[in-house]
Amino acid sequence: MSRESDTRPNVVFEVVESSLLKGNPLGDPATRHVPVYLPPSYRESETTRYPVIYLLAGFASTGMSFLNFSFGRPTLPEMLDSMIRKGEMPEAIVVMPECMTRYGGSQYVDSAATGPYESHLTGELIPHIDRQFRTLAAARHRAIVGKSSGGFGALRLGMNHPELFAAVGCHSGDMDFELCYRPNFPVAARILEKYDSNVATFFTRWESLDKKPRGEFALLDLMAMAACYSPDASMPPPGNMRLPFEPRTCQLVPEVWEQWKRFDPLTMLEEAQCQEALGSLRVLYLDCGSQDEYNLQFGHRRFSARATELCIAHRYEEFPDTHADTSYRYRVSLPLLAEAIAG
Repeated sequence: MSRESDTRPNVVFEVVESSLLKGNPLGDPATRHVPVYLPPSYRESETTRYPVIYLLAGFASTGMSFLNFSFGRPTLPEMLDSMIRKGEMPEAIVVMPECMTRYGGSQYVDSAATGPYESHLTGELIPHIDRQFRTLAAARHRAIVGKSSGGFGALRLGMNHPELFAAVGCHSGDMDFELCYRPNFPVAARILEKYDSNVATFFTRWESLDKKPRGEFALLDLMAMAACYSPDASMPPPGNMRLPFEPRTCQLVPEVWEQWKRFDPLTMLEEAQCQEALGSLRVLYLDCGSQDEYNLQFGHRRFSARATELCIAHRYEEFPDTHADTSYRYRVSLPLLAEAIAG
């Protein structure tokens, strides 16, 4: 093996056979290939055990996306390796879950329209990783972090599963649904008109195209969110969800919108069990670009202010950037999380 190969980040691909995802409504694979970053000393020691960080990808991305080459910018494993070798963060195993769906993402929730992805991650993937790798298999040595839909997933899973995680990082995570989702309703409704207001017709065509129309992404995104937040198991895919607005008038459908808002981290923050979960964390870190196109900075400011009122220790930062291409912010969160869960 060449010297160059020896110094590359050690990433292995773990094959996870999921019984929970078998027979899911969209026919997505139950076998998932999960990238796992192993720290530099993992090869050298056969006894050392390591804390674990679960790193969640955003919408339309998956675990493999963290390995993508981009000119002038390190991959996530390269960033990790560099920080660890320079002593900027403790060693940790970093798992990049594969929770993609035919609709572009799962939001890491259990849904009758897509499948039980929250249960898969918490009940199957975490035990699998603890069996297959030398982990410090306890909640105090486990963290979860992500950006955008991944940040939403990390924050929500941290609130729902304090028995599994001791630290949470949320980068530009979906929240304040009134501001981050509702402005796109008219945009999606205008696109939907081209398909006789039929979501299934739209998606069947979209899926058939080799080159996806960029101008229709807003409808795809909203359709995927509806599949996660307001599934309709009585309908076959790809129309097995209820939209939160009437396509022709774009008027809100109150009962569906209420279903959506139950997933909003700002709504969840008012629940006593979620407050207790966040209060038990060793680290709660949030950040957002001050020019975020999805208005997420406003939701994050509200979340931070309310957490402060509730005496929930956390760190919130804003930085001068938009929503896209902000993976460099992991240089801030990952060392904080790794320090919090280090052995």
